[in-house]
Amino acid sequence: MESYNSFAVAQQQVTDAARLLNLDEATVEFLRWPQRECSFTLHVKMDSGKTKIFHAYRVLHNHARGPAKGGIRFHPDETIDTIRALASWMTWKTAVTDLPLGGAKGGIRCDPKTMSERELETLSREYVRALAELIGVDRDIPAPDVYTNPQTMAWMMDEYETITRRHHPGVMTDKPQQVGGTEGRRDATARGGVIAVREACRMYGFDPTRDYAIQGFGNAGQRAALLHQEILGGGRLVAVSDSRGAMWSAAGLDPKELVMHKLKTGSILNFPGSTPIPRDSLLGLDVEVLYPAALENSITKENAEAVKAKVICELANGPTTPEADIILHKKGVHVIPDILASAGGVTVSYFEMVQDSYSFFWDETLVHERLDARIERAYRTIQEAVKEKKVHPRLAAMVVAVARVAQASKLRGWV
Repeated sequence: MESYNSFAVAQQQVTDAARLLNLDEATVEFLRWPQRECSFTLHVKMDSGKTKIFHAYRVLHNHARGPAKGGIRFHPDETIDTIRALASWMTWKTAVTDLPLGGAKGGIRCDPKTMSERELETLSREYVRALAELIGVDRDIPAPDVYTNPQTMAWMMDEYETITRRHHPGVMTDKPQQVGGTEGRRDATARGGVIAVREACRMYGFDPTRDYAIQGFGNAGQRAALLHQEILGGGRLVAVSDSRGAMWSAAGLDPKELVMHKLKTGSILNFPGSTPIPRDSLLGLDVEVLYPAALENSITKENAEAVKAKVICELANGPTTPEADIILHKKGVHVIPDILASAGGVTVSYFEMVQDSYSFFWDETLVHERLDARIERAYRTIQEAVKEKKVHPRLAAMVVAVARVAQASKLRGWV
């Protein structure tokens, strides 16, 4: 199968949107590239007594609309181009939801599954020591991503406050509530995606009570499994996959039991009442809604023709390549692009920043109401662009986002 460079994909998306907006050459080039890139070598004394060197990155793509926002992932295959792409997508994600933020992303090349809690804490604190001068509530605000979590953020926030000798809880988001986190953050990414699916069903008549499948059963995938039925009032989960395999059941998989099984065993494999299937076959199942919630470049020109879902809700970042977008659009598949579908997380992270800034916290109902309103408004804005520009939803979403960032950049006199 052809390999894809995620950053090249992200740059092409900008170019395509800019062409429809008739942006000048300098503005296009400016928006295609990060404004700042940093790479670090971190040293950690492991439990064995040996010192190990880790390569780490932080990329700030654009801060024309406000301080940069974006997660930190711990992954053994991390590359600078992956981080560049993810930082770019964060810029468009915050813009399409009209948050007063820019986009950034960070990562450390490591295998957290082989590391102890002490080693992970030390690595987290080392990362902040290397980055402390470049982050802050008015500069760049990290959050969790792949293989990082609220505990990681608590360590990082504490290290930053130790260095600055001041309380800055908003410097990291998705923290535990006991140290400045917000209610409603745990399921925010999936909740935002399912709300977008609800809007698609309302606008285009898709049936949310039919079958759905989930590729990737981490936090977002697990929450989507539960929230699909809660928010949409029905539906039958028939297939899921994770890094170790895929399981299917014509009768349906109980989301709550499946999540418990995953948490208990570390995998979806051997879930009672289900049958193993090839992981790649999940994308071709005849379902109403498909949630890609794994990593980048899952749906490509090689497998897009096999997709039978009516709606694709991209909870992962960059799961569909540009060629696959065209194929899906021609097939009549309604794609809810990642920069909207997975924007619930950064939206509630923004809510967390706001609450941290004045030390007054909202209840979960208010968080959900404000998330719902913002995702609904963004979805409808994108659909207006679909009709006006006569393009597929991802390009329409990019047109909305790129126009907003380009305008802010021009107003500042940058281009």
